[in-house]
Amino acid sequence: MPLPEPKPRTLRHTRRIELNGYERDDGLWDIEAHLVDTKSYEFSNHYRGQIPVGEPIHDMWMRLTVDDTLTIREVAASTRLSPFPSCPQAAPNYQQLVGMRIRSGWTEEVREKMGLTNGCTHLFELLRPLATVAIQTIFPLRNRRRPPNPDKRPPLLNTCHGWRDDGEAVRELYPAWYRPPSE
Repeated sequence: MPLPEPKPRTLRHTRRIELNGYERDDGLWDIEAHLVDTKSYEFSNHYRGQIPVGEPIHDMWMRLTVDDTLTIREVAASTRLSPFPSCPQAAPNYQQLVGMRIRSGWTEEVREKMGLTNGCTHLFELLRPLATVAIQTIFPLRNRRRPPNPDKRPPLLNTCHGWRDDGEAVRELYPAWYRPPSE
């Protein structure tokens, strides 16, 4: 169902984020994100001068290479355009993610490990959707190769409305983990 019709308005900012998951020939997985921010008006930037309509203020990329256990094996990050000349210097700091495992709470682990000023707000914002795309890319193919054990706790149990333990999906797909709704 679409959103209700909005009141009259003028577009001022657009953020586009594209995420893709790739299976590599060597058995690893590349999960890539591309973030682009644009304005619908020309504006002045202290470092870059006049930014014309539609020219990105942010143009950033991140690639996580992970294995089947969602352990990060490689990281590539890049800032092509940014509002400050120092922004691209944060990209190499994301090498600290190598060896970490994507799991519940991992973005908090990254923030704790890297701190606030060693990273980039926008690259950091890509970590959560990168994790989601990694799971959506890898798990269906991994599960096709070796079906999940219905008696083993599903990793997504109680992570959202659809995976709640008193919901229809868990009742049908993982009956051993189903808990009837409490009255």
